[in-house]
Order: sequence, then structure tokens, then C-alpha cells
Amino acid sequence: MPLGDTILQVENLQTHIDTKMGLVKAVDGVSFSLRRGETLGIVGESGSGKSMTALSILRLVPRPAARIVGGRVMLNGEDLLSYDAERMRRVRGRAISMVLQDPQTSLNPVYSIGGQITEAIANQQRKLPRLELLKRAVAALKTVHVAAPEQRVRDYPHQLSGGMKQRVVAAIANSCEPQILIADEPTTALDATIQAQYLRLLKEIQQESGLSIIFITHDFGIVANMCDHVAVMYGGRVVEYGPVRAIFNSPAHPYTRALLSSVPAVDRTVDRLYSIPGQPPMLWDLPRGCRFAPRCEWADSRCHQEYPPTVPSLDAGQAAHTASCWKLEDIGLENVRC
Repeated sequence: MPLGDTILQVENLQTHIDTKMGLVKAVDGVSFSLRRGETLGIVGESGSGKSMTALSILRLVPRPAARIVGGRVMLNGEDLLSYDAERMRRVRGRAISMVLQDPQTSLNPVYSIGGQITEAIANQQRKLPRLELLKRAVAALKTVHVAAPEQRVRDYPHQLSGGMKQRVVAAIANSCEPQILIADEPTTALDATIQAQYLRLLKEIQQESGLSIIFITHDFGIVANMCDHVAVMYGGRVVEYGPVRAIFNSPAHPYTRALLSSVPAVDRTVDRLYSIPGQPPMLWDLPRGCRFAPRCEWADSRCHQEYPPTVPSLDAGQAAHTASCWKLEDIGLENVRC
């Protein structure tokens, strides 16, 4: 399916959290765009700011400790950060929905499946009669290929398997036919077979509805299978951004190269898998310069003193491929090869 115009534009988004240790810059100047029908992957280690970026887009950051302090989130040309609470509530579910990582904690154990789906629909369309709400709940379960949906609407979460619960969460997210779906590591709790089925399901829904997806994951295999563009995050910032083919064929940032080196290769045998040395930075005590510098084998004194600029590729075949690294400013991003 051809991709459409830009539907979401995130510009210099900044979210800070007050903690006992100090100020945490959980999202520190994140920018990216999303087109209609596109899947954008956001990857990085735990604590890099992926989930907080998603929550910031929906303005669901944990208050009062967290607050969005800057940037813009442009949905169809309008800044969501300027919306009042009631207008923002209408955006959630209808325009942008989110699938959380663990369906076990996403679903309320004391309410039926049908009750939880109809609640999501009723929040956006309050005048619908109960019978119509129930019909839409059944239709939502059919969309995600849940067997016997008329029976499942009466079931409770504990009566379903993990894979089925994740389908129910997807049904709730898609029940109001949103334009954008944010999937926050939805396959983490699933085994490999169910994971493949779930990813195939998301692709089918996207093909049928033109849905745009932001897919947050640690798994580069999922990125290769699902995504059109990738944003690699580290220490609250996007350190590399570009088309999937460019990221896999010519990873430019040392962190991206390290992540890809950590993925086992099926065509060769190694005695020991590669691991990135050190630990991600504490977000309340970030390095002065490049945040990956303490773990980077190519870092020099400049890397430790000042954050690097964002370097674009000049190669026409690597359109929209950018990375933030001092080394790339010297040699050019298009000259980096694996």
C-alpha cells in the first residue's frame, strides 16, 4: 500500500520528571514524522525514553512528577499540546490509540471482555444504545480474528490465553477506528508462534484501514518485518533515524551498529555473542557530551565535551537518513559502510 501524507509530526518534544535523585530528562528533544499507512519503529535499550515518548504524544505522562516542557506534537496540522483536557480526551481512542506491553495488566480482571470494549466505544460515542455497543464489540473482536466473538464478549480476562488477551487489547485499541496505533512492545509476553500471528494481524488491519503504526520494540527482527522507518533512541534522544533498508545496510551511529552486532546471525556460529560494554546512562546524571560516549570505542575528547550535531545523508538513495555523531560530521554519513 502506498504511503500517504504526513499525519503526525513530533518536533523537539521534551518531557522531564522530578525524582529524588534529580531532574530526569526522559524525552529530550525528540523529533520524527509519521505518514498515513506507515509503520515507524522506535528501538533502544530499556530506559532510553521510548515508552515515555509514546505517553507524551498522548499526554498521559505520570503527573505531578512528569511534565511536558517543550516541543510540538502536530496531528493533522494541529498541536496536541495546545488542547485542553476535554479535547485531548476525544483524541485518545478516536485519533490515536495505544496497545500496552502486558495485556495481563491492561485488562481489568473484574469486568467482562465485552464490557471493556463497549466502555472504550462509549467514551467516544456516548449516545449509542447498549445493543449497538455490544454489536460493535463483537465486530471489534472479529476484526482481530477472535473465535466465537459472541461468546468471548461474556468472558473475563482470566478465561483467555495470553495471545488471546493481546488480541482483545488490540480490539479495544481499534474499536473506534483510530488513525494512529501506538504499540508498546505488544509481543514481549508472547511466544514466537503467537508473536508471528499477532504481527501478521497488525499488518492485515493496516492494509485494510490505512492505519499508521508506531511500533516500540527491542527486537530488530520485528523492525525488519514490520517497519518502514526506524528511530533509534538512546538517553532520551533519537541518535539515528532513517528508512529500514538504510539502517540495516549502512548503520551510521556507533550505538545502532552495536545494537545490530548484538543480534545473533543465522549464517555463522560464534563462541560468544557480542554485548555492548557498560550500562545506559542514568537520566538524572547524563554525560556532558554524547550520551553514548562512555560506552563507545571510537569516542574522543570532543565526544565527551559537547553533544554532536545531527548529520544528514547526502546520498539520494539514503533519503531522510540522519545520525548524531561527531565522526559522521568528519567523514559524512553516506560514507559509512559495514
